[in-house]
Amino acid sequence: MKRWSTKTPRIEVAAGPGRTGRAIFSFTDDFSVFHFSKMPDQIPGKGEVVARMGHASLKALECAGIHTHMIGFRPPRAMEVRLVNVLDPAERPLGPGDTARLVPLQVIYRNRLGPGASVYRRAAAGRVTPADLGLDVLPPPDAPLARPILEFTTKLETIDRFVREDEARAIAGLTPGQFETLKAMTLEIDAVLSRHAAARGLVLADGKVEFALDEDGALMLVDVAGTPDENRFVLDGIDVSKQILRDFYHGFGLEAEVQRLAAAGVPRPLWPSPPRLPPVLTAAVAELYRALCERWTSVPVGATRTLEAAAAEAVGTLARVAVQPVAAAIT
Repeated sequence: MKRWSTKTPRIEVAAGPGRTGRAIFSFTDDFSVFHFSKMPDQIPGKGEVVARMGHASLKALECAGIHTHMIGFRPPRAMEVRLVNVLDPAERPLGPGDTARLVPLQVIYRNRLGPGASVYRRAAAGRVTPADLGLDVLPPPDAPLARPILEFTTKLETIDRFVREDEARAIAGLTPGQFETLKAMTLEIDAVLSRHAAARGLVLADGKVEFALDEDGALMLVDVAGTPDENRFVLDGIDVSKQILRDFYHGFGLEAEVQRLAAAGVPRPLWPSPPRLPPVLTAAVAELYRALCERWTSVPVGATRTLEAAAAEAVGTLARVAVQPVAAAIT
């Protein structure tokens, strides 16, 4: 787990070679955007929201036949999970015989490309083409795609890096059949969560998932899914997820600054601190998260507004406090 993870693990039984362990993940109110590390503020109640939504989503996925690492939910903000080994492919190539271990990839699925999607920037820079994504041309922002796009990033590097499928296969250390199963599982996860979202008036625009091999070499979903951290949900054209926090920090040039610092090899502890969230935006996002959780799980967590009202308030607050995008504005 990265040092800047927003989960705190407590190891109950350590994993070992070819053997899973057991851990309790406690979800904190911390958040991170653009791989910066933990941001200087917290979103009150966020940990409970992510834990409850993640639990509900993993239950739905298990009912659909998706193998996950979840053992049980520890209300209000913890989850008991199977613990796997983390083997770094930078140290040695991984293979399918390395069981009970993380697959060191993130798999991103996209049903729509948001206005700020990295696909547009990478395409403009010539790093990806529509054909690479199975498209003839790039669609306009937020247009529904005929079928989901799958992309892959590294997981254990300082900054997650997009990789083509052939490199992803090499990094994963899976058999060809296992890799095809990984893609099929991702599409099924997308389908299950998209149906869950649609039944609640939401659009699942995109998401990311992570996998591991269990002791028998079977793929299982790890971390969580179906949360505002892992997914971009849209309600009547409004983003109701962590995207609102990304949008705020995009105005300060944080994404470009993180890329610059990483490329320059500046040690993460020496990275300058980004601006604090305005308290009014913190409060608006906290209420948005609570309302989203109640819509997703039907479990009360203290929301005082409907999701529609909370979304409108969050967007209005962002408009009042946002700055125009600038480059390298962190001090």
